[in-house]
Amino acid sequence: MIVITTRVVPRLHASLEFKDAFFIFILEGGNYMAYNHHIVEKKWQDYWLKNKTFKTTHDKHKPKFYGLSMFPYPSGAGLHVGHPESYTAVDIMTRMRRMQGFNVLHPMGWDAFGLPAEQYAIQTGNDPRDFTYKNIATFKHQIQELGLSYDWDKELNTTDQNYFKTTQYIFIKLFEKGLAEIREIDVNWCEELGTVLANEEVLNVDGKMVSERGSYPVVKRPMKQWVLKITEYAEKLLSDLDGLDWSEGLKDMQRNWIGKSEGARITFKIENSQSSFDVFTTRPDTLFGVTYLVLSPEHPLVSEITTNEQVAAVEEYIATSKAKTELERTELNKVKTGVFTGSYGIHSITNKKIPIWIGDYVLNNYGTGAVMAVPAHDERDYEFANKYNLEIVQVVDSDISNNAFTGDGLHINSDFMNGLTNVDAKSKMIEYLEAHGLGERKINYKLRDWLFSRQRYWGEPFPVIHWEDGTMTVLDESELPLTLPQIIEFKPTGTGESPLAHATDWLEVTRTDGVKGRRETNTMPQWAGSCWYYIGYILNQGNGNFTQLNSKEAKELLDTWLPVDLYIGGAEHAVLHLLYARFWHKVLYDCGLVSTKEPFQRLFNQGMILGENNEKMSKSRGNVVNPDDIVLSHGADSLRLYEMFMGPLDAAKPWSTTGLDGSRRFLDRVWRLFVTEENTKSDKITSENDDKLTKVYHQTIKKVTEDYDKLFFNTAISQMMIFINEAYKADTIPLDYVEGFIKLLNPIAPHLTEEIWEVLGHHNTITYEGWPTYDESKLIDENVEIVIQINGKLRDRIQVALDSDESTVKDLAMKSENVQKHMEGKQIRKFIFVPNKLVNIVVG
Repeated sequence: MIVITTRVVPRLHASLEFKDAFFIFILEGGNYMAYNHHIVEKKWQDYWLKNKTFKTTHDKHKPKFYGLSMFPYPSGAGLHVGHPESYTAVDIMTRMRRMQGFNVLHPMGWDAFGLPAEQYAIQTGNDPRDFTYKNIATFKHQIQELGLSYDWDKELNTTDQNYFKTTQYIFIKLFEKGLAEIREIDVNWCEELGTVLANEEVLNVDGKMVSERGSYPVVKRPMKQWVLKITEYAEKLLSDLDGLDWSEGLKDMQRNWIGKSEGARITFKIENSQSSFDVFTTRPDTLFGVTYLVLSPEHPLVSEITTNEQVAAVEEYIATSKAKTELERTELNKVKTGVFTGSYGIHSITNKKIPIWIGDYVLNNYGTGAVMAVPAHDERDYEFANKYNLEIVQVVDSDISNNAFTGDGLHINSDFMNGLTNVDAKSKMIEYLEAHGLGERKINYKLRDWLFSRQRYWGEPFPVIHWEDGTMTVLDESELPLTLPQIIEFKPTGTGESPLAHATDWLEVTRTDGVKGRRETNTMPQWAGSCWYYIGYILNQGNGNFTQLNSKEAKELLDTWLPVDLYIGGAEHAVLHLLYARFWHKVLYDCGLVSTKEPFQRLFNQGMILGENNEKMSKSRGNVVNPDDIVLSHGADSLRLYEMFMGPLDAAKPWSTTGLDGSRRFLDRVWRLFVTEENTKSDKITSENDDKLTKVYHQTIKKVTEDYDKLFFNTAISQMMIFINEAYKADTIPLDYVEGFIKLLNPIAPHLTEEIWEVLGHHNTITYEGWPTYDESKLIDENVEIVIQINGKLRDRIQVALDSDESTVKDLAMKSENVQKHMEGKQIRKFIFVPNKLVNIVVG
């Protein structure tokens, strides 16, 4: 026998063969626990797997519950303690719903395409499949040790050709609906990584763009890229947020990302030129206050209108702008800069000459790539005008001596709009612009179309062929999946194409009419597989077989299970993943393939688990906690219980080894209360009921059930601790109360409760036992406390029978020694009685 404390196990696990040892855990106070989590947890994990305990059920007479955790990217680092937090939260809900009689779908899979596996292949020469599958095996083993109730027949892997066959099919649908096209656009090109990077993947270090991964140089480069027209769904993505059970904070993040603005498009001509350009503004009422115009450095008119005298300054400014990320040019750009082009625009109404500048805070792919500047009534324009000594014209009555005025007011210096407020002036100006062909009412969105190309090998191939006659076709559904060829060279080609360009046998094709073609060498981004994986679980029939998305069988399955009832994951996915998935879902809805407008009805973001020093966990800080160590030392149930008890699910919480020990001690107390050292049912458990635990038992059922539904797991656990404390005080515990409590605890501590359930004499899993119900009448107090006041001051408290009448309460109150003391020598003027609450005796 090996005796070790719970605190030293993580440091010893590398050298001890725990599976062959029997452990006694030394706990505070000298107590010990005979519950061996190594044996019990392995026993029940094997049982669940062998018996497929959590296989998805399809009883048409039952309601459904689809619980989903955001699936992980299987990195080489394996799980960290943040993963079990969201996984356990969903697991609690699915376990409760099974007991409540629901059909439950609770799956897990792997978001397995991605750059780390490709970098591994480049550095080692090994196939990225080797890296990916090895990591998946590690993740799966770790997850299974947590006791999560997944239906493993639904397991999917985005790199599985049977899975990405449907990813390619959905792309074809996007293409057929005109939502996928190739454009030549400036992209963030990283030569070392051999791919285009999203803005979020680029950093600015010492004025130069570098990749977030590896800090490799990044440059702006025009390339032909696949783009998905998510902007065509902007209004639907915005308006349909209202009906979702998401936090307002999360909805606002999506609303701000979509960025709807209502205003006007206004056309400005260029002096001594046939050219013109449009601007979008939310303040058309301030048009008479425009004193300069600004184009983005990438605007196609810049080279045309720049005068010879300004060419050098403009070209230098453009080069500097290309070294900045879009974020640095906009949100992070506190000091606005620009350069005069030497040319002038013509005011749409007054025909006055207006200087045209370029400024990097204007983006070519947002709005029209041009803005009109009204320095008197825009802070950014005000600072810019003062910096470069540009004219400021006031058009809203206010004080602009120190700052721009951006509020409402009466218009001045505005011809036909003088005397109007902002709202009326906007309408008046738009009417004028439309009547004179100078502009129109316009709605603009900050949301931009989705850059969908990656110059990588390890991604879904596009089902597209480019023919030498200039045409382009997508594959027929019968030709799917288009799989990745086996290649040897994974390094970038240096031409902007992915390593797929090396695979000539795969790359080159010939039509029946002899016309030659080349397959698309770009691959899809990692987002593609995660856009519809919640549907993939439903269609997965096991053994790699997926029901065809456009089949009658698929429609029936999707109508049954969608939308997802509960989706939990990190706030880092609050915008991009969720927005992209919603977009694809809405396209599938318009194609008639799904019947719900939204994929995720209820969404919740769990908070981050910090290190014990209250800092974010990282290897460099040395504060990373490996869940494997905790499962080994304290058991999976202790880890699950602790992470749910740390605090509100959505709060950031520091890790505490002391708190973890406390969770283990609570499970220890539960075990010792119900199970003897001989692993038999405790003698305290009886078929008799003296009602001493009745009230707290029913209170516990009510609170735990309601708190689970609200995801208030920490307060549910607190209530279960109250019950256990009361049960220890009792001489006996009714068997049905024990069984009911074990059911309540099961979603959080499934291994321990399965074992106790068996000790209590049951031969089947607890998984599908009925959820406990409470009796409202048992929650009512038989006695109540009455507060006794004299002239409004508290003098005593007494216990009386519920609903006692006034005479009974008065009689008891007058017998109180403290009341008699304070009434001595005084007369009762009034006796105020509030049933079941208080008595106030007014004396004088």
